[in-house]
Parts: sequence; structure tokens; C-alpha cells
Amino acid sequence: MNYSTPKFNKSQDLDALIKIYRTAIFDKSAARIQQLPPDEGREVAIVGRSNAGKSTFLNTLTGQKGLAKTSKTPGRTQLMNVFNLTIPETRIVDLPGYGFAKVAQSMRFDWEKHLGDYFTHRQSLQGVVVLMDIRHPLQDLDHMMIANLVMLQLPIYILLTKADKLSKNAANMTLNKVKQELSSIGLSHQIQKFSIQQPETLVQVVDVLNEWLAISEKN
Repeated sequence: MNYSTPKFNKSQDLDALIKIYRTAIFDKSAARIQQLPPDEGREVAIVGRSNAGKSTFLNTLTGQKGLAKTSKTPGRTQLMNVFNLTIPETRIVDLPGYGFAKVAQSMRFDWEKHLGDYFTHRQSLQGVVVLMDIRHPLQDLDHMMIANLVMLQLPIYILLTKADKLSKNAANMTLNKVKQELSSIGLSHQIQKFSIQQPETLVQVVDVLNEWLAISEKN
């Protein structure tokens, strides 16, 4: 599926754009798939390396600084954290960050097993947002994650986070390089830059989330 970039009018009220996501509230944490809410309705998952900025993205999306806890210690989030929207049976699931070297090997194996179970068996999962730091994209574990999601035929959308850390030219060059590298598996149109310093970068990813979660302007 191709996603075109919506035009962002600077006069557009960003709060209106994300209004449904501002209703997000923490529901529960789960160590394994059996502890998640009933497998009904629709949900999207957020996944990425431990330092990719998942919590920052979620807090920006929801307009709530403290919704997802940020930590200066990558790998601290070890559970699947569920956030409910006001639309019944509509959820965002923040998955454990992967790839932090100081996490015990046994714990990493446990995460990988439960993430694999989640992606394979969760029927309400509508799509997965994969976050990568734009300064260090497509590391080995990112490739493995993306390949597994493609194999399972799950919809994927990729955010290259912290785009403000690079110059505009450097960020665009990295974006084009990642698009080119993933074009062989049909993902070149499902990739964008993201920065909390650039609110307009929320527009396209919100459009994707709305489609996955069947959210319309009426909600």
C-alpha cells in the first residue's frame, strides 16, 4: 500500500489532527501475549531499538508528556504496554525495545519469543510502526524485525526518528537511501522522517494510523 504525504497547512490545528489520540490512557502492562486485553477490535504496535525514541513518539502523538515513560537507560522497558483510546476496543501497544547490548541474553531471548508470539498470533493487530534513529538506520536487528514482519504479511510503516539531529540535506539523503534499500521488498512508500521539533511530520503517520484503526473525522 502506498501512502501519499498529506499537505500540512500551518494554520491547521495539530490538536484537532491528533484529538482521538489525546484520549489515550494507560491500560496495562503484559509480559506475554496471554496477559494482553482480549484479542478483539483493532490495535497497532510500536516497535524499535531501545534508543529509537518510541516513548517520545507516543507522548508527541498523544499530546501527553508523561503517558509513555522515557528513560535514560535504554532497554528499561521490558513489557508490552497497552494504551486504550476512547473508541471501544481500539488500542496502541508499545512493545519492548530491542537491541540493547547490556540486557541479559536470557531476557533478550524471552522478549524475542513473546514478540514472535505476538506478531504471529495477535488477530486484532492491524499494523506495526517501526522506529529507527535516522542517524543509525537499518542495523542488523532492524533488518531482522522488518524481514519477519514482511514474512508474516503484516502492514509496516517506518519512522526515521530524530530527523532534527541532521541537516535537512543529510536527513533527506538518509531517507532516500533507506527507501532505496527497502524498495526490493516493496516498502519504499511506507517510510518517512519524524521529529518532535517538526509537528508537520505527525500528519502522514497519523493518516496511516487512522486507516489501520478505522478512525474517521467523525470519531
